[in-house]
Amino acid sequence: MSLAPVLILLFGIAIGIPVAMAIGMAALSFFLLSGAMPPEIFVQRMVAVTHSFPLLAVPLFVMTGVVMNYAGITRRMMGFAEAMTGHWKGGLAQVNVLLSTLMGGVSGSANADAAMQSKVLVPEMTRRGYDLAFSSAVTASSSIISVIIPPGIGLILYGFMGDVSIGRLFLAGIVPGVVICAAMMVAVAIRARQLGLQPAFDHPMPWAGRAHAFRGAFLALLVPVGIVLGIRLGFFTPTEAGAMAVLFAIIVGLIHGDLRLAHIRPILEQTMQATAVILLVICAANAFGFYMTWERIPAQVAEVMLSLTSEPLLLLLIINLLLIIAGMFIEGSAALILLTPILVPVITKLGVDPVHFGIVMVFNLTIAGVTPPLGTLMFTTCMITGTPIGKFIRASLPFYIVLFGMLIVLTYVPQLSLWLPNLQFD
Repeated sequence: MSLAPVLILLFGIAIGIPVAMAIGMAALSFFLLSGAMPPEIFVQRMVAVTHSFPLLAVPLFVMTGVVMNYAGITRRMMGFAEAMTGHWKGGLAQVNVLLSTLMGGVSGSANADAAMQSKVLVPEMTRRGYDLAFSSAVTASSSIISVIIPPGIGLILYGFMGDVSIGRLFLAGIVPGVVICAAMMVAVAIRARQLGLQPAFDHPMPWAGRAHAFRGAFLALLVPVGIVLGIRLGFFTPTEAGAMAVLFAIIVGLIHGDLRLAHIRPILEQTMQATAVILLVICAANAFGFYMTWERIPAQVAEVMLSLTSEPLLLLLIINLLLIIAGMFIEGSAALILLTPILVPVITKLGVDPVHFGIVMVFNLTIAGVTPPLGTLMFTTCMITGTPIGKFIRASLPFYIVLFGMLIVLTYVPQLSLWLPNLQFD
């Protein structure tokens, strides 16, 4: 078995080559050096994966999030979140967490959510006297919820790479997303009291005001509900749900009067930029996956891991530790694409439900995005807000405890993930 491509991949990542380029170089080295097949197969493997219908969901859900930002939906959701929690101590920090949960069904991307809130909410928190490092830590940590609430792009990638029902994954993310939101809000409340943070306003907003804020956000809140119900009732596939979400976002923007013809170009540009980054990694990973299959690496890894233990709970602990380490050095989507074909056969042999494991894996790799040394969520947030990395890490320590605690809960209480999909699909 040739391990040269693996070594090239690790070396490329270590010296800072973009992940997609490192994966592509590693895959190409196999086709050039092995002599087992013509190098033209490398190009075929790169292109072949783009013919997949399920992958069309990625640009569609990316576009949904971009359209909703231009349609003023983000502003209306923030108003609704503030109406519900603004009177609590540290009210704007609570708004930050709740907005991540509400936007999860819109953006589907933790990086998109973190970037948006870093630009929109953190400056307002700073203006009202919140510590910048604390605001940045809340923003990055709470954005993790976005990948669990449907339609998370990470769930789509996992379902595609692991041949797992995307509809079941969407349903599986709802309850964990709500539970993680509640845990984060408790952590924020405790830290707000310790830091002496003041509420956004002194008295609870009257219910009439809350109802008005709810009406403003109501149409956007229907997007994740409509996606899940549409898939469950058989009206459309997850990919078609992406197209319906884009159409619905455009209609909402036109109804509210915030969407303009001038927005078409920036919407398309941002959608293409975000999609290109994701699909380039997928294309390179498909060629690299051909090498792994040819050398039987997934099967051999499975044999090694199963030789360590046949106890599912212990194996999940080992896998979680490996994912945490991998996620600290490899961007979450790339790690997900590379590791899903290797790990899904391992866990299924021991009877672990791949839908449950998908929620655990996606959540695990996204947590790594807020940890040093290479967390993309950490760098995205700090770059936009101007927070020093050291201060960000210190401010994030309480949230690390909550997030890793929730990872343990999701790992060893599978019914949190499986209750809803089993209820609906049985």
